[in-house]
Amino acid sequence: MINVTHIVGIDEVGRGPLAGPIAFCACVVAHGFDYGHLEGIKDSKKLSPQKRAEWFHKLSAMKAVGTMNFSYVEVPADKIDSMGLPWAIERAIHECLDTLHAAEALDPQITQVFLDGSLRAPKKFVLQETIIKGDEKVPVIAAASIFAKVMRDRYMEEQAKVYPQYGFDAHKGYGTAAHLLAIRKHGLTPIHRRSFLSKVTGTAVVVRG
Repeated sequence: MINVTHIVGIDEVGRGPLAGPIAFCACVVAHGFDYGHLEGIKDSKKLSPQKRAEWFHKLSAMKAVGTMNFSYVEVPADKIDSMGLPWAIERAIHECLDTLHAAEALDPQITQVFLDGSLRAPKKFVLQETIIKGDEKVPVIAAASIFAKVMRDRYMEEQAKVYPQYGFDAHKGYGTAAHLLAIRKHGLTPIHRRSFLSKVTGTAVVVRG
């Protein structure tokens, strides 16, 4: 019988936007963690911005006292363009786990890793499980989802100050009508994913991949 020492949840946000990074977060707790601390937590997409902010504050407080820890990684648009989205996903997961390994001395042989959707951890993490809609089913994945969403949203809100004509604070880089109109009018910024935008014509944007 394997004695698990740590439990990790991994999720990402920003896979589909036309601008901004893809962001990943890994949340780790020790075996025996009291999940009552996460009672009522939900997938970040199902929370209002206010509720996400409240949970982010709670999670940050738990991190501050050592109840849990987080590793957050962003892969910027230019890297997505030059290396491809699959590379960006793999790279970010590796970086998240490497950071937690250094901080928490994780042993890949006895660390349980839960991943959302279609994500995979490095093969050395033998106790890994990919769960469809994991952010709705596994509290540590939901925690990672909220942390990643809040952090990426904050980044896009800062970019809205740099490029105010694009409305990044509103749509966070996704392909809304307002965003597409801004692209047609002003062109692309350095944070746009050119590999996702082969051309913009009329009311449609051609998305590759």
